[in-house]
Amino acid sequence: MINANLNVAGIIPARYASVRFPGKPLAIIRGKPMIQRVYDQAVKCLDHVYVATDDDRIYKAVESFGGKAIHTSVHHKSGTERCSEAISIIEQKENTGFHVIINIQGDEPFIQPSQIQKVVDCFSEPDVQIATLIKNISDNRELHDPNKVKVVADKKMYAIYFSRAVIPYYRNIEKQDDWISHHPYYLHIGIYGYRRDILPVLADLGPAELETAESLEQLRWIENGFRIKLDITDSDSIGIDTPADLKRFSGSGLL
Repeated sequence: MINANLNVAGIIPARYASVRFPGKPLAIIRGKPMIQRVYDQAVKCLDHVYVATDDDRIYKAVESFGGKAIHTSVHHKSGTERCSEAISIIEQKENTGFHVIINIQGDEPFIQPSQIQKVVDCFSEPDVQIATLIKNISDNRELHDPNKVKVVADKKMYAIYFSRAVIPYYRNIEKQDDWISHHPYYLHIGIYGYRRDILPVLADLGPAELETAESLEQLRWIENGFRIKLDITDSDSIGIDTPADLKRFSGSGLL
């Protein structure tokens, strides 16, 4: 159960304009739009869940299945920025303040309530500013796939670095396919939690050099001195990035 001392809001940022998959949130999966699949998973764990969108088609779709949606600016460049605007609107609508905001990706219809719970639980430690999940990598294809973001952690389970490259580089093992049998490698799972007072600060940060190099927003936070708490999940993260992904997973029986 969600920590009773924390008032938690779940926000699902959703935009229609996607280069690789326009209209992705409205893609139909077994009779339901993808955004509904994500929303249905989130409300199993959280009492307050909203879709934050800049598109009226998505807004109306959420209303049609009984979900909660809010309009946000078309100028946001990241889900973090959209969440920051959204939480202020939500707090006015709900007439309450929130302690923690969970940013749930709108293209992950398989997100598990237990994964959301793990992110929330990170904030039982009062010093945690930002939290996310990682998963052990057991497949060499994931390890060497630049679309799969790798993470290294310190002994207190805070992120040291995120990269599309294989990190750490295991210098003394010549055959790279043997690396995962000698060292734990971790995959980043793209769900974030933010302490309420930290969120607008993160949203106001400008792009950083590491972020630009790797095209990873979380490096902006690390480069500016923020710490990201990690917890390990055993559940896979399956994002739908392209129409081909949707077709592939539909054929697999998972969707």
